[in-house]
Amino acid sequence: MLDDIKKDARERMGKCVQNYQAEMKKLRTGRAHPSLIEHLKVEYYGSEVPLQQVASIAVEDGRTLVISPWEKGAVQAIEKAIFKSDLGLTPMTAGTVIRIPMPPLTEERRREIVKMLKAEAENARVAVRAVRRDVMNDVKELLKEKQLSQDDERRAEAEIQKLTDKHVADIEQLLAAKEKEIMQV
Repeated sequence: MLDDIKKDARERMGKCVQNYQAEMKKLRTGRAHPSLIEHLKVEYYGSEVPLQQVASIAVEDGRTLVISPWEKGAVQAIEKAIFKSDLGLTPMTAGTVIRIPMPPLTEERRREIVKMLKAEAENARVAVRAVRRDVMNDVKELLKEKQLSQDDERRAEAEIQKLTDKHVADIEQLLAAKEKEIMQV
């Protein structure tokens, strides 16, 4: 019973860290990377679909993304989706191929991105702590129902706290690495 609770906590906290990593990929760092735009929604045949489902996205060089739509009719819809996004990117179309040059980041924009990163990191830490709170409540319920001794409860709480600390440290490590990458000129 207690092992199941710990396993659940480990999985849920791991998902919090994974979600933070996914959010970090969406931030523009000055380098071209497909994950920057693949989540954009494109109006395609009357429904909104992710860009990666209507086109292939590749990196041409360090600062240019190339989008090759599966159908010629999707070119304008993709351009429209890129313009609507708040990424500040300008697509250049040549026939059916769309190129997106990555403009260099200004110092001010870098600081802005780091602020957003820190806010996302705090959200991830809060999510990990929420998982800890839920799991601690489950442990306390087991104690109330007399399915757990007080010693086992203390041990479980200590292990859950270690797990929480480990995942928060993982988030901090990811934040530090990404911040260093962004502030690098």
